[in-house]
Amino acid sequence: MRQVWIGRKGESSVLELREGASPEPGPGQVKVRVAAAGVNFADIMMRRGLYPDAPALPAVPGYEVAGEVVAVGTGADPAWVGRSVVAMCNFGGYSEEICLNEAMVWPVPAGIDMVAAAALPVNYLTAWQMIRVMAPAGSGDTVLVHSAAGGVGQAVVQLCGLSEVTVLGSASPAKHSLLRAQGLVHVFDSRARDFAAAVRVATDGRGVDIALEPRNGRWIMESYQSLAKCGRLVLFGFSAAARGRRSGTLSALRTLAGVPWLKLNPIRLMNDNKSLGGVNLGRMWDQQARTARWMESLLELLAAGRIAPVIDRVLPFSAAATAHDRLENRQNIGKVILVPDGSSLRDDQPQSTEEALES
Repeated sequence: MRQVWIGRKGESSVLELREGASPEPGPGQVKVRVAAAGVNFADIMMRRGLYPDAPALPAVPGYEVAGEVVAVGTGADPAWVGRSVVAMCNFGGYSEEICLNEAMVWPVPAGIDMVAAAALPVNYLTAWQMIRVMAPAGSGDTVLVHSAAGGVGQAVVQLCGLSEVTVLGSASPAKHSLLRAQGLVHVFDSRARDFAAAVRVATDGRGVDIALEPRNGRWIMESYQSLAKCGRLVLFGFSAAARGRRSGTLSALRTLAGVPWLKLNPIRLMNDNKSLGGVNLGRMWDQQARTARWMESLLELLAAGRIAPVIDRVLPFSAAATAHDRLENRQNIGKVILVPDGSSLRDDQPQSTEEALES
């Protein structure tokens, strides 16, 4: 049984493909033969030593998998065996086999392939928590999502598309045409400073109802200033701290130094009639019953064809470094997926814009 390990913090070259013993499911667990594993920015932060909830290194990254249940532990329903499932895991997903709590496993709807299933949990649950729970986006609302071409950004775009919600976004210029083709009414350069003024112009001076900010640091205040009255800002990442070879403790400290610790205080929020929230799916493990309901709703939407994860690349475990580099260098459009070496699902070629939109 092969796994991708992070042996020590550092560049993507520290990722290692290792052989390990096949795990046995414990009480209440199911054993999944992994067909596909999602790659997320939390894995990059873990590798950089910047993710506080990560296990001590060396460790196996990976928050989500899809595959087939091949065994169950004591107390788990034996009917799981032979079923195609999608699952959340508290790291360890870059593995050919993994044992998981039965409560964090869901059947994959008929007709859904393993790659699409593995792309669903982290990105779409994060998007759901933001625009369905923390800052519900209703008909007529305007949403600004940064990193709109990334996995979470694409999930937000699709969920907003289910109702009459106007979407603005930011991304690197090379991705702007894709986002416009997806219906975003305005697209900004994600590296441009002072974008709040541009958002005001794009919204006829009003601002947006909801702003979703993954970068943290100095970008928080910019997004806050983009809000209309009664607007809601939701923070969902710390990605400004991970910028390739410049990443590390100093980059994290610089990002933290940019946080408007004193400016966004309770008095200001009251006087401005705005609100501030945060989402960290990794801190929702004690809310399994609640997140399970969200996941079931997302699987229904997936089965009905109302959402469809955009897949950037499908790479073998042995190319995990390439997968990490695509995310860390902001090259991806949508989700990067890892599959066991030798899998027929492997596709080392990037999708064209047209293919991404049709997937």
